[in-house]
Amino acid sequence: MKRLIFSIISLLLATTFAVSSAERRLPSYERYISKYSDLARDHQKRFGIPSSITLAQGLLESGAGLSKLARESNNHFGIKCHADWKGERVYHDDDAIGECFRKYDRVEDSYEDHSHFLADRKRYASLFQLRKNDYVGWAKGLQQCGYATDKAYANKLIKVIEDYELYQFDASANAKLKHHAKKIEQEQASIMRYTIYRTYDMLYVYANGIDNIDVIAQSLGFKTKDLCKYNEIPEDYPLQRGDIIWLQKKKKKADIPNFNHTVQVGESMHSISQMYGIRMKNLYKMNKKDYDYIPTEGDVLKLR
Repeated sequence: MKRLIFSIISLLLATTFAVSSAERRLPSYERYISKYSDLARDHQKRFGIPSSITLAQGLLESGAGLSKLARESNNHFGIKCHADWKGERVYHDDDAIGECFRKYDRVEDSYEDHSHFLADRKRYASLFQLRKNDYVGWAKGLQQCGYATDKAYANKLIKVIEDYELYQFDASANAKLKHHAKKIEQEQASIMRYTIYRTYDMLYVYANGIDNIDVIAQSLGFKTKDLCKYNEIPEDYPLQRGDIIWLQKKKKKADIPNFNHTVQVGESMHSISQMYGIRMKNLYKMNKKDYDYIPTEGDVLKLR
C-alpha cells in the first residue's frame, strides 16, 4: 500500500522520504517472491495457510533465501529441532549459542515442514479459524502463539506483506471465490448500505468484511481512485471487517486530545494513520522515521 503514497506525494512535495517504489523494493525479495509464490499458493490450497504469510515468513526468516541456514540447510523458516524432529540437524547461534535447527534436502521440504509445523500443532489451531485473507490476524496470532520472540515480529510480517503486496497471492489461491465475488460485485454495490460516521470533523465508514474499496465507492457515489488516494491503499487492497475507510483526505496531525499512540501487536504505520485520520507521510515525519521503520510493540509515536 505504501507504493501508492510515493507516487502521489512525489508529485506534490519533495521530502527526504520521497523515493520511488522501485528504489525501495529489494531485488532479492522480488526474486524470492517470483521463485516461491507458486509453492506458497499450493500450500494455501492444501493446508489453509495464507500465501502472504508463508512468503513473508520465508522472506524474513531466510533473508530472502540468502541466510547461511537457508543456503546450507534449506531451512527457510527458522524452525528449530524440537523433541519430535528425526531428520538431519545443524547448529547455529540464535536466542542462545549453538541452537539446533532442522536441515532439509530441498527447499520444498522446508515449506512442507513449515505447513505441518503450523497445521499439526494445537497452539496454532486458532489461526485456522481466521479468514484466509486476514494476514493481520495471522501475523498477530503467530507472534502471540510464540512462533518468534521478536516483539516486532507480527508488524514486520505485515510490513513485508503490504510493501510487496503479497496479499494478492491469497486471492489468486482462491480463484473460484474471487470469480464469484466479481460476479456479485455490481449487485452488492447496488444494495450495500453504509452508515456514515463523523469524527475529528471528518467523514468515514466501516468496511463490513464482504466488500472491497470499489463496492464502497460505487455505493457512496465516489470514484474508486479517490477513496484509494484518501486511504493510501491500492485498489486490490483486501479490506477486513471494521476497517476505517475515510471519505476525504486525512489530516496532517491528529486532533486533540490524541497526542501519542503506544504501538500494539499487529499494527503498522498505515493502520495507525487510519485510526487517527493522519496522512502516513506526516506520521513518519512527526516521528523522524524513514519508510523502513517498523513499529515495535510498546513504541510510543507522536500524533501531533
